[in-house]
Amino acid sequence: MSAARLAHAARESVSGLPRAFWWLWTSTLVNRLGAFVATFMALYLTLDRGYSASFAGLVVALHGLGGVISSLVAGVMTDRLGRRPTLLAAQASTAFSVALLGFMEHPAAIAAVALLVGMTSNASRPAVAAMMADIVRPEDRVRAFALNYWAINLGFAVSATAAGLIAEYSYLAGFLGEAALTLACAVLVFVKLPESRPEGAPTGAGKGTGEEPAIGLGTVLRDGRFMSVVGLSFLISLIFTQGSVGLPVAMGAAGFSPGDYGLVVAVNGLLIVLLQIPVTAFIEHRDPQKLLVISALLAGYGFALTAFAGPVWAYALTVCVWTLAEIVNSPTQMGLVVRLSPVHGRGRYQGVYNLSWAVAALVAPLMAGFVIDRYGADLLWAATGVLGTVAAAGYWLLMRGLSEGAGTGGTAVAGGAGAAMSKPVPADAGA
Repeated sequence: MSAARLAHAARESVSGLPRAFWWLWTSTLVNRLGAFVATFMALYLTLDRGYSASFAGLVVALHGLGGVISSLVAGVMTDRLGRRPTLLAAQASTAFSVALLGFMEHPAAIAAVALLVGMTSNASRPAVAAMMADIVRPEDRVRAFALNYWAINLGFAVSATAAGLIAEYSYLAGFLGEAALTLACAVLVFVKLPESRPEGAPTGAGKGTGEEPAIGLGTVLRDGRFMSVVGLSFLISLIFTQGSVGLPVAMGAAGFSPGDYGLVVAVNGLLIVLLQIPVTAFIEHRDPQKLLVISALLAGYGFALTAFAGPVWAYALTVCVWTLAEIVNSPTQMGLVVRLSPVHGRGRYQGVYNLSWAVAALVAPLMAGFVIDRYGADLLWAATGVLGTVAAAGYWLLMRGLSEGAGTGGTAVAGGAGAAMSKPVPADAGA
């Protein structure tokens, strides 16, 4: 893509979006600039506190269990209480719990507060995704979600490098820094963002509107197509989560410092910042079935290549491979979720979809810690290749079924503008 076409794509990407979106986008960016706990928890416990990889995996898994719990609770709160109060409560409680975690000494206390951090930090995701779907026009939603994902990774690219350096001197400073920036997000939401829940949205499980029946969690769980997306997202999430769980533990065991890991994982955020907009413009009207299959294979085998990495630059090259998978998978799967979620069930559908990432955050650390301690990291990386292959086969079958059942073309699923896109986004769209 030429520089002129790239500049044109960038202008098109940021034009026409409402002011409220940009405040929400800013909140996401600030939040991710302070990301520390989820990225450096494993290194903090193994290198700084001297715990085993298994214990680190257990604590990170409890963090993930908190996300499982809050995904459903926050999804219901987002529909019943509103997006803004749910977001405010989540961010304020996250700031408190993250700061508290930095002062915990006893292993049981660390585990308990890690569970609390997982609950509070993941509670904002359904609210962010639902609010974004509320305030952005249907034809602009995929573009808005891609920009929000871009902000997530811009913040991550900066924070991973800075936090890696901070961690070499003081992990407590990292915890307190994340708490401060999360509190700043809560203030920003309170001052700049109004409630966006659509008028007439049901506030109770047994109430509905004349246009649309009430939607409960049971409705979501009985939605076979949507739950298939959740299941496949879980497999992909198991793979991608190894970037913050298996990779730091394996690099630490190989003698690398937190700063080395920070630089390697920052490649992920940097590449997304540089490539997300042009790649999204390139794939927007491509066959979503092929995109999801290819991205699953790139993710699985990109991580599998880590088994052959030696120096830091080799680890960085493997990150490049699975980052390309992430760039392709994210907007394509966003369009899929947008297509399948009803307007007045946005919070609940987002909450259940977040389960794919939350459950993966629970399972992946246990899997990584157990496998690395018992069998070594090479077997873990081989397992990611298997998961990528299974996910690719699943996407191929699902997308074929959707095309035949819905009678729609690929662009509607991949994220083209139109009425089919009148619903919400992915788990990683939230701050």
